[in-house]
Amino acid sequence: METKLLYLSSGYEDAVNSAADILKNGGTVAIPTETVYGLAANCFDEKAIKNIFIAKGRPQDNPLIVHISDMDMLNRVAFDVPPVAFKLAEKFWPGPFTMVLKRKPEIPASVSAGLHTVAVRMPSDKCAHDIIAAADLPLAAPSANLSGKPSPTRALDVANDLSGRIDAIVMGEDCKVGVESTVLSLVDKPRLLRPGGVTVEELKSILGENLIIDKAVLSKPEEGKPVASPGMKYKHYAPNTPTVLLNGSSEAFCNYVNKRPDCAALCFSEEFDNIKVKKIAYGSGDDYSSLARGVFTALREADKLGCTKIYVHAPSTDGIGLAIFNRLLRAAAFEVITL
Repeated sequence: METKLLYLSSGYEDAVNSAADILKNGGTVAIPTETVYGLAANCFDEKAIKNIFIAKGRPQDNPLIVHISDMDMLNRVAFDVPPVAFKLAEKFWPGPFTMVLKRKPEIPASVSAGLHTVAVRMPSDKCAHDIIAAADLPLAAPSANLSGKPSPTRALDVANDLSGRIDAIVMGEDCKVGVESTVLSLVDKPRLLRPGGVTVEELKSILGENLIIDKAVLSKPEEGKPVASPGMKYKHYAPNTPTVLLNGSSEAFCNYVNKRPDCAALCFSEEFDNIKVKKIAYGSGDDYSSLARGVFTALREADKLGCTKIYVHAPSTDGIGLAIFNRLLRAAAFEVITL
């Protein structure tokens, strides 16, 4: 398959309309969003959905998120939507926030890994919004990478993973948030399934103490249990090089990695000059947003350094730090050392 590259810089409307036409005709298109690049297809087209799984090498038991451009589209994919969902949508949509709701039968079961639910979000990225609106279709769109690998925040990452596997890539700017959306189930009691760009603290501003944090956010998922959200698998977002998460002070982190000359260190920018092994700073330890934007690219780049192991300095779990920590746990297959 030849993958068409649609450059926004060469003609925004032409790229958007070309992407929409491909999607309306059953194709697969990688599109930028504010979180990560997504691999989109018509959520009502079972064959197109199947092609997402094939292109990514994604297991069929991993649900997809359906992306909409307005509230009218919500009624096309979900039913019996609880009143609290509209309060949450008013505050967090458009944005990096996904709600798990009851799935309408028009949505193929394959979108939701056979569950009777559907995960829905309204992206804030202008390009993503305009493509969904131009196609006039809710779009199922997981991250546009090979399954299990670090999510793509740059068009180049998508091209490296999926060229020849999908119909087109919209070549846009780097993603502004850098980690996937927060996923909240509203099928029963409000339950956080995956932390993301909308923080626990922000959710509690609406939900108060009614918010339940699923134990899989920071613990290994139960073996054999169906996952209700993307990003809940045991190992995910992982480079090829074995990766370990290190919890501790900057001094302890630097001392630990400096004793291991065959490793690579993913560090905070403030630590860079004190590290003697191969290293990549993935953001500032005082700026969690910078860590979120940098973490997946840093994991990809560290994989190219030819080291036997990657050690990552873990952020705290405050604010969006929880989302970063959650992704790193899975990248490291839950191998954590406390220094």
